[in-house]
Amino acid sequence: MTDFASRLKKLRKQMGLNQTQLAKRIGVSKSLVSYYENQDRSPSPEILIKLSKIFHVSTDYLLGLESEQVLNVSNLSEDDIEFVKLTIEKLSKKYNK
Repeated sequence: MTDFASRLKKLRKQMGLNQTQLAKRIGVSKSLVSYYENQDRSPSPEILIKLSKIFHVSTDYLLGLESEQVLNVSNLSEDDIEFVKLTIEKLSKKYNK
């Protein structure tokens, strides 16, 4: 579950959320979010699904079963896909300063 703990913390920070803010969004206490990030507890399936929706990632990614975040762009045009790539690159640079 190490992957889960580190991925949860990374995603939370990328979204600019503190533990209290994330806890409110998923309906748990701040201490429970801390337990998740410190590998002291594992989330229930319901909480795992809520987290995947908040962070727009799969539950498999959160659990470490997928190595990358995957975006489904199969219905987009090539121009749209290029736009999405450029937007992601710009946002990554913005938040990784």
